[in-house]
Amino acid sequence: MAETLISPGVLTRENDQSFITQQPVQAGAAIVGPTVKGPVEQPTIVTSYSDYQNRFGTTFESGSTEYSFFTSIAAYNYFNNGGNTLLVTRVVSNPSTWNYASASITAGSTVGDASATASIDLTQNGASVFGTVVDDEVKFDYDGTTYRFVAADPHGGLPADQAPLYFVSTGSTSAAYATLLNTKLGTSVSSVITSVDAGSGVLNFTAASAGTAFNGVTFVTGSSSTFSTGSDVTSPTVLGGGTNTTTETTVLELEAIDKGVIWNNTGSVLGGGAMQSGSADNVRWQIATSNTSSGTFSLIIRRGNDTSTNTSELETWNNLSLDPTQDNFVSRVIGDEKYNYIPGDNYLQVSGSYRNASRYVRVKSVTPTPNYFDNAGIAKSEFTGLIPSIGSGSYNGSFAGGVGNVIPSGRQMNMYQYINSTDSQGLVGSDYTNMLNLLSNQDNYRFNSYFLPGLTNESHASQLTTAINNTQVRGDNILIIDPALYASSIPEITQESSERNTSYAAMYWPWLQIADPDTGDRAWVPASTMIAGVYAYNDSVSEPWFAPAGINRGGLGNVLRAERQLTAANRDTLYESNVNPIASFPGTGVVVYGQKTLQKQASALDRVNVRRLLISLKSYIGQVAQNLVFEQNTAATRNNFLAAVNPYLESIQQRQGLYAFKVVMDDSNNTPDVIDRNQLVGAIYIQPTRTAEFIYLDFNVLPTGATFPS
Repeated sequence: MAETLISPGVLTRENDQSFITQQPVQAGAAIVGPTVKGPVEQPTIVTSYSDYQNRFGTTFESGSTEYSFFTSIAAYNYFNNGGNTLLVTRVVSNPSTWNYASASITAGSTVGDASATASIDLTQNGASVFGTVVDDEVKFDYDGTTYRFVAADPHGGLPADQAPLYFVSTGSTSAAYATLLNTKLGTSVSSVITSVDAGSGVLNFTAASAGTAFNGVTFVTGSSSTFSTGSDVTSPTVLGGGTNTTTETTVLELEAIDKGVIWNNTGSVLGGGAMQSGSADNVRWQIATSNTSSGTFSLIIRRGNDTSTNTSELETWNNLSLDPTQDNFVSRVIGDEKYNYIPGDNYLQVSGSYRNASRYVRVKSVTPTPNYFDNAGIAKSEFTGLIPSIGSGSYNGSFAGGVGNVIPSGRQMNMYQYINSTDSQGLVGSDYTNMLNLLSNQDNYRFNSYFLPGLTNESHASQLTTAINNTQVRGDNILIIDPALYASSIPEITQESSERNTSYAAMYWPWLQIADPDTGDRAWVPASTMIAGVYAYNDSVSEPWFAPAGINRGGLGNVLRAERQLTAANRDTLYESNVNPIASFPGTGVVVYGQKTLQKQASALDRVNVRRLLISLKSYIGQVAQNLVFEQNTAATRNNFLAAVNPYLESIQQRQGLYAFKVVMDDSNNTPDVIDRNQLVGAIYIQPTRTAEFIYLDFNVLPTGATFPS
């Protein structure tokens, strides 16, 4: 079809402008703090509270009392109020001293190193004869069968043997009898007795093979009616002395996915195969199947507190191999990655070749069986003995060697309202420093709100300064700060807020009393523990650019009461100092009643909803711009940017986030000298919507007959 008209006519063309605007990659909240278990100094995404419990645990016991960390309480409230993803970073005391628990899986081979023996004296009254009495007998019992050798009168002809009954001549010499007995045994049970030696009327027996298999085989002499009672009886005698040597080779080592003594469960085994130190927070292993012909085995990861009769299988890995050339190689299937934080360079160093698929264990080492089969497809003999045997392994599949206590050695745990400047939930401020620095990496860790429950500006100013500085550099999240310890005064709170001036942080107060979701006990928690849930609820019922405050979106339904009931004057004092008060209203409950950032200069960014609007806009538009890096700096590239950004901003405007906006990326700001510097410049102008925080209602009383103003 012609694209232009040469002669008069009508040209119809179509332009598809119905492209669906790509939505931004959603980022959730981040929380840093102690947990019962979980990856140490390794930020981990969880997507539900059950996922959090599975990875990081719930409660721990100290002095016969159960406690929960603020981290767990915040995670519960975040997900319970609609949160989707939470980046959890566990911090511990002295992390460099922590270590992983491990378990060794062996393949054993048993070799007999001594043969069982026995002797029977066949002499009677000093004569080297088996016996002159007809029916004298030797009985030999093995594996449920009794083999009988009976003396008979040779003059009438020996009766025919009816195995396992055999006849011998009376008066036979011991040597002759020994030869006969050896022949008969060789015919009937050659796999049992391979040597019968006679000397001086004594029969000396040696088992067919070395080992313990033939210990207990019994020989009895005497009369068929009076075994072991006649004067000629020197029996019974039992084969004994056979011994085995068992050689075990470690073919596979597993390592707990996390560090700490909580993973150790070696020790005594109770009835039913239960481990005394097994718990819901550790695991045990079991080899379920083993096939040397195919060179495969199955591994089950069980909960540490299960029993042999009531197993709790967490993971099952079938058809595993020790052959690194195969797709089912155990390391490739289960994973062998390990992370280690390097403070100097501020990054997580990764070792291992395969991503961890198991949530509980990784492969620490393997004795490989490369090319398990020969060219004929037969398993090589040097490898078949390396396949783990069926069973739950040594020590009932337990783990040992983990180092690191939830309760730091020699340190008193100060929990809930008892945290102080020297001990907050068993930690000091410097225990957080590594992870505060690691989370400055915007490329690896994405989140839009940031919580550090347990740290207060009063006691941990240095760590909060680090967190604020990193947040301002990132520019993609807002930090929630608790001003001071429990039972602080309003002047103390306003003093703490006066020390901060940033639109990337917000402060809430006072402390709140809740029912701990895991212990059920009442506990006092800092406000940030609950604000995570407020932000999650706000975003689930509206948008980030709506104020996470007020009765509609700032209610704290799980809170029993605030530390103090603020008056209107108290709230005024706090709000003027950029502290968001948490108010208590009769019939309504406890409510977040402010949404200021810590920015002191009045502007749109002194409000949380505007800061969170900017975070959302910068996140999406930044993702769009990332796709343009190294593209041609042409009008087509700029138009692609505008085509993605303008519809998105229009959608924000329709959802009450913006009054107006304008995006400029054209020749006006991409002049030749800008292009020559390999730069692409865009300008985005926005008018964010404001919230109605101060509502004035004038009630005018008019006389009768007055006209209402239009």
